[in-house]
Parts: sequence; structure tokens; C-alpha cells
Amino acid sequence: MNSAALSDYHWNDIDHVLLDLDGTLLDLDFDNHFWQVLVPQAWGARRGLDAAAAQKLLQPRFDACAGTLPWYSTEHWSRELELDIPALKRADAHRIRWLPGAREFLAAARARGKRLVLLTNAHPQALAIKDERTGVLGHFDASFSSHALGAPKEDARFWQALARAEPFEAARSLFVDDSATVLRAAHAAGIGHIRAIRRPDSARAKHRHSEFNAVDALVELL
Repeated sequence: MNSAALSDYHWNDIDHVLLDLDGTLLDLDFDNHFWQVLVPQAWGARRGLDAAAAQKLLQPRFDACAGTLPWYSTEHWSRELELDIPALKRADAHRIRWLPGAREFLAAARARGKRLVLLTNAHPQALAIKDERTGVLGHFDASFSSHALGAPKEDARFWQALARAEPFEAARSLFVDDSATVLRAAHAAGIGHIRAIRRPDSARAKHRHSEFNAVDALVELL
């Protein structure tokens, strides 16, 4: 059996299942394509630049925001880039899709009577677009965007705010995410069961996770 899989012993020690959205439930290919292809194309077109030249100019601005709330904010980038980011996302929404086996995992966790909570850095505008396409929110008992809690998941303040908004016993909770930085923050917050996703983007190579037990997809935890 996969060493990262959850045995009955593990499940009996879990009350809350806390799940990331992009790269855990939904294919990160949508977001990567959006920010690395569509946004540079749209931004560059207004300035007489091809996508490659635009991306070269935009990347330092993206890097400067990495891991902060502005990086994940559609409102921030709409202002900064003078683009209608939500409209661009809707135009490419056909690319939004579930990762293989994600819904099967949700159904299995629900059948075991676990409380399902979505934890995402996605801005509410982006989350609404993804929910329109997939109905993902209907699978959860509660959902929290870092924008509502005032800090990204990479920040200890997110986990402190979450504990106030959704009382849970950290030691009896499972958290799954594709970001090592976020997983470290969850570990520091005392989350008892942590798993990493190695293949958040179906179009790209797997991530390497050396710090946490990892699977290619959620369904492998079953």
C-alpha cells in the first residue's frame, strides 16, 4: 500500500478534512496557463509587445508579490495591469477542470462522516468562477478564502484566524495542499495529518516533496 495512504487507523484519528483548491482538487493548469500565457498576451497587446517580452517584464512584479494576499487578488491585478482579470478568467473558463479522482476522494471522506472544509488562497471572484464551472463548493461543509481571513495560507495568521472562524482540533485534522510553503505553515500550526500533492498541474512534471508524505493525486490517499 502507498505509505501516504490513509488507513482506517488514520481515518479514526481525523475529524476535519481541510483541502486546498487549486492543484489539489482542481487542475493547476488553468491558473498556470492564465498567468503565464493569457495575461502576458493581453497586457502585451496593449503595449505592442509579444507575449514573451511581456512575460519578461511582468515576472518581477509577480515575484515581488509571491506568497502575499495581493498575489492572489484579482482586484489587485486588475488595478495594477489595467486588465479585467475576472473577465479574462471567464473567457478561459473551459480550461477549469477537476483533477482525476478528486471527487471520488470527497465522496469517500463524506461517507466516513468527516467535516469537509475548503481552504483556498483564491480570491472570492476567482473562486466564484471556478465554482460556476465545477460546483466545487457544494461538496463542502464550509469554505474559507484567505482574503476573508486577512492572511494567505503561508502565514501563521491565516491558521489563527481559521481556528476562530472554524473551531477544530488541529491534531485531529487532515490537510492536503500542493505548496510546500503552505504545508510548512500548516505543520507549524499543529495540523496532525499532512499530505502533499505531487502533480497539481496535469500538463507539467511532478513536484518533489521531501518533507511530507506525498501522492500524485488525492484519490491515492484512499
